[in-house]
Amino acid sequence: MAELVSEEIRLSSDKRYGTLQSAVDELLRCPTCHGRLSRSLNSYLCSPCGVYFPEVRGIIRFVDGKNYADSFGFQWRRFDQTQLDGPGRNYSEEHFLRKTHTQPEDFRGKLVLDVGCGMGRFAEVVTRWGGRVVGVDLSVAVEVASRNLVDREFVGFQADVFSLPFAPESFDCIYSMGVLHHTPDCEKAFKLLPQYLKPGGLMAVWLYPAYNNYYRFSDQYRKITHRMSPPALYRLCKVVAPILYWLDRGLSAIPLAGRPIAGVLRNLFPVDRDPDPEVRVLDTFDWYSPKYQSKHTYEQVFRWFESCGLVDLSVGERPIGVRGRKPLSRTSDGQHTTKNSENYQEITCP
Repeated sequence: MAELVSEEIRLSSDKRYGTLQSAVDELLRCPTCHGRLSRSLNSYLCSPCGVYFPEVRGIIRFVDGKNYADSFGFQWRRFDQTQLDGPGRNYSEEHFLRKTHTQPEDFRGKLVLDVGCGMGRFAEVVTRWGGRVVGVDLSVAVEVASRNLVDREFVGFQADVFSLPFAPESFDCIYSMGVLHHTPDCEKAFKLLPQYLKPGGLMAVWLYPAYNNYYRFSDQYRKITHRMSPPALYRLCKVVAPILYWLDRGLSAIPLAGRPIAGVLRNLFPVDRDPDPEVRVLDTFDWYSPKYQSKHTYEQVFRWFESCGLVDLSVGERPIGVRGRKPLSRTSDGQHTTKNSENYQEITCP
């Protein structure tokens, strides 16, 4: 089965080569020395470092095998199409629009970087709108994304957000949806991204909010659950999530005391309560499996955007969603402008 999947991904890559893939080849850089990479049949080579970045199961790997995101690789292999939009279902598209405060025309014809693409949920949306998406993920979930988007303008790499393999100012748009808070340092991860954005380019992120005490107990449980093997945690979620869901439904139907008791239960034992049983298990696993899961405020995230020189900030309908643009230039009095790129100076984040 793995060989068939790899062959499907490889054929897709071959088909795209000469269009999106060849454009991306020009942008690839060594994550260590930032030198240009040369492509061979099944790898990329950094000549100054003497390092090969191999193709494994159809995906170029810029990271070693195991890492703190392994649970996401298991998750998206198991739930490989659960959150994909389809006929009569546009849940992911709605979430993307509400969380990023963007419109389809923001991405049409643009070269877009999806940071933490997972199984390709949001890359599917953006490619459907006409965007040309490069997806990166620290886990092997990028294999699933490449398979799901086999007929789209999509190229995936397994890479680390802290050392991305791209030249500066490569992308028209960058987005990261619910990913950066799963890194060891969310602020640092965020501040590394604007360097890859072209002048005038759009950047949008969505992060977990720090405004809800609902997280308090689950954060304590996660100290144990993130140490469980992904298959064991998955089996636990398959048992516990439906029990708590139906217990909540039953208690909520009891007059007077039922709803307050159900509310206490939700806070003591947080699980997803989506009516779709597969989504319910997926989201519960997603909540309890990560090693890292930070929460943030609008004040924090706005400071990050501003410290990187991003302007025209706006918020999405669901916290914490923020978008901004990289200015084309700065005027002599320090004000930003996006009308003239002649005197553009690179903006770096402190």
